[in-house]
Amino acid sequence: MIYKSHGYELDLTKITRLYPAVQVDVHGEIAQVSLEWAEINGDKVKLSNYILVFDFDPLGEVVRNRVELLFTTKNELFDEMRRVDDFVKEQSRLK
Repeated sequence: MIYKSHGYELDLTKITRLYPAVQVDVHGEIAQVSLEWAEINGDKVKLSNYILVFDFDPLGEVVRNRVELLFTTKNELFDEMRRVDDFVKEQSRLK
């Protein structure tokens, strides 16, 4: 089940984790935080990008195979999340 986006071809059958996140700038340091944390603390940090993270490593192992799709707005992130959901539903329906 190959999903294409942002120049990547992602095999969704091999994903171990898929989640949204936000990149924030805290005094020049870039960190990745949850959407919930960003909404609660967004007035204290600079939001850099919204991210949809695709992890392919087994749970509990060091992350080496990760793809992060970057978005400038939360709406763009949510639109991509809907596209992934629609793609998976369509692929499941075709089986």
